[in-house]
Amino acid sequence: MDSKLRNPETPESISEEEKQQLAIVSSSPFATASLSLSLSLSTILPTHFLTQPKISALFSSPPTKAKIPTQATSLTHLSLFSSTSSPKLSFKSTISANPLQTPLTLGPRRPSDPSNAAGTRRACIVWFRNDLRVHDNECLNSANNDSMSVLPVYCFDPRDYGKSSSGFDKTGPYRANFLIESVSDLRKNLQARGSDLVVRVGRPETVLVELAKAIGADAVYAHREVSHDEVKAEDKIEEVMKDEGVEVKYFWGSTLYHLDDLPFKLEDMPSNYGGFKEKVQVLEIRKTVETLDELKGLPSRGDVEPGDIPNLLDLGLNPTQDGKATASASMVGGEAEALQRLQKFAAECQAQPHKGINGSHDSIYGANFSCKISPWLTVGCISPRSLFDELKKTAARTISGASNHGAGGGVSPDTGMNWLMFELLWRDFFRFITKKYSAPRKQLEATPATACTTGAFA
Repeated sequence: MDSKLRNPETPESISEEEKQQLAIVSSSPFATASLSLSLSLSTILPTHFLTQPKISALFSSPPTKAKIPTQATSLTHLSLFSSTSSPKLSFKSTISANPLQTPLTLGPRRPSDPSNAAGTRRACIVWFRNDLRVHDNECLNSANNDSMSVLPVYCFDPRDYGKSSSGFDKTGPYRANFLIESVSDLRKNLQARGSDLVVRVGRPETVLVELAKAIGADAVYAHREVSHDEVKAEDKIEEVMKDEGVEVKYFWGSTLYHLDDLPFKLEDMPSNYGGFKEKVQVLEIRKTVETLDELKGLPSRGDVEPGDIPNLLDLGLNPTQDGKATASASMVGGEAEALQRLQKFAAECQAQPHKGINGSHDSIYGANFSCKISPWLTVGCISPRSLFDELKKTAARTISGASNHGAGGGVSPDTGMNWLMFELLWRDFFRFITKKYSAPRKQLEATPATACTTGAFA
């Protein structure tokens, strides 16, 4: 066969004009690589594999606008090299045939690890219990920071109402009315921050599962409680949520000192107040959690209705007691009322002269002999840390150590706290000791809690 037919692109068959074009193209690294490839493979491959198209076909415009030869992209899976000192070029097979059509994404990607701080939950539920407040609420703040949408929920559990085995009301009408007012005030505070409160009458382990399915919740956030029935409810919630693949995250916020800060394991807690006080009074009280001015909105999925807040009749209670209405103007439930009473109490403490009862404790006199904030502390309209923090700032004299007691005050220097701090410590003791023996196995091993002195709840 004629050699010109076997290799039509021999140097002899190239015109002067095409030679000039070849000189221009050869300055390109792609052209160099292509030519070196032909030279390297010519010894092992038949010549028809290395046949090049006419160089004039590579140009659609004057020679100054050269196109990259298509062989460079079609052979990207090969490593191109030259037998001489020409530079090496390497292409990976993952490169697109036309990278300009698939530019790199410069925006950040969402991390695949859900534990990463940049990750965000789709939706979560905040289960309000005895924490009916938006201030100093670690549970609410954490849910708001972790999720794209938050569904606050409160359940009126039918098991908390009706008659006990002894024939007494489990929850009396006065307490129930106070609780209803507190839930109503919580709803107002949440609405003012762009959220709302879903209210249901039913068992939490049933209500929360239904809501979690409706909105596609990833987690349930709640504060832990201390009594036997409350701990059983927590166990049931964890059990049913585990079956649904929903995480349950618990927090602690009902005491002055945090559970995790105690210098002993809860099962090793002293069963007498004196031993408890001696160990915890040297601890530092945690700072209050910042109150959020704006909350994440409700989940759009599920179209959950907020629901009506029940009245006493809905809970099976008589709205009148001995012919008198259960509502009391002097005992209005809610966070707003609690904070107002706290500020008033702090101002009165600061205004009162330094006196003592039987030369033993600081106090204030008259109608406000006590702080009378216990009902709001009980349902969580205010936290013990908020109470301590506010009085520490506005009435430093009242929340002072034993060193501030005058000579002859009758208080030993190692007491280290005034009467209000003294009462808050008593409250912590009883809550922790209840938590210690709340598990069924602990009830069988329980040692009676004892006191080395007398005291009352704040």
